[in-house]
Amino acid sequence: MDENFTTVQEDIHYRFGQVKLLELALAHSSWANEQGRPEASNERLEFLGDAVLELCVSEEAYRRFPESDEGLLTKQRSRLVKTSTLASVARTIGLDRHLLLGRGEEAQGGRERDGLLADALEALFGAVFLDGGFLAARDLVLGLFEPLWPASPTLPGGKDCKSKLQELTQESHRERPVYTLVDSSGPEHHKVFEVEVLLPDGQRFRATGPSLKKAEQAAAQSAMTNLASQQA
Repeated sequence: MDENFTTVQEDIHYRFGQVKLLELALAHSSWANEQGRPEASNERLEFLGDAVLELCVSEEAYRRFPESDEGLLTKQRSRLVKTSTLASVARTIGLDRHLLLGRGEEAQGGRERDGLLADALEALFGAVFLDGGFLAARDLVLGLFEPLWPASPTLPGGKDCKSKLQELTQESHRERPVYTLVDSSGPEHHKVFEVEVLLPDGQRFRATGPSLKKAEQAAAQSAMTNLASQQA
C-alpha cells in the first residue's frame, strides 16, 4: 500500500476497505487531467461528502442545543462548514501534504489554497461514507469537529446564554441564577450531564449536555427561551 495512503488512514483513525476510494478523495482535477483520466478526480466525492457533512453537523447541532431555534442552529452549522473552517480541519490532519496535484497546480501553491483543501476534506467524508457507511462517516466528522463546537449558541450581541441570563436576573432581582448538577450518566468517554438552573423568582429549568459547562449553557438557553415567551 502507498505510504501516502497509510499515513492518511493513521491520521484520521480509519482503515479503508477500498483504498481506491481514498486515492479518489485525494485526487484533484489537475492531477486527474494530467493522468488522462478526468473522471478520476475527487469532484463527485466532494459533492457526496458535502451532503454527508451537512447532515452530520445538522444532527449534532440539533442534539447539542435542544432549546435553539432554527435560526441559531443554522448559524452554528454555517460557521462550522464554511471553507476556512474546513481548510483548517484539513490541515490539522495533514491532508495538505497528501493531495494528488497536477504540476501546474502544485507550482501555483495549490496545497495552501483553502478552497482546494475544503473540497478534499469533503471528498474524504464522501469516501468514508461509501466505504464504511454513514456511522463511520459520522464518527469521523464528529471526531474532527469536536474541538470547534461552542459551549452554547451565541445570542444576539455576542454574549453566551449564561452571561445574558445573569444580566437579566441581576437587573430584575439583583441576584444571580443558581446552577445545580442533577445527574450524570453514561460511560466516561460519552457522559451526559443534566443541570437545573434556579432563577431568583423560583422558576426552574433543566437541560442536558455532553459536559457540565455545556449543560449549564443549555439550561440557561432554556430559561431565556421561556422568559422570552412569557413576555411575548
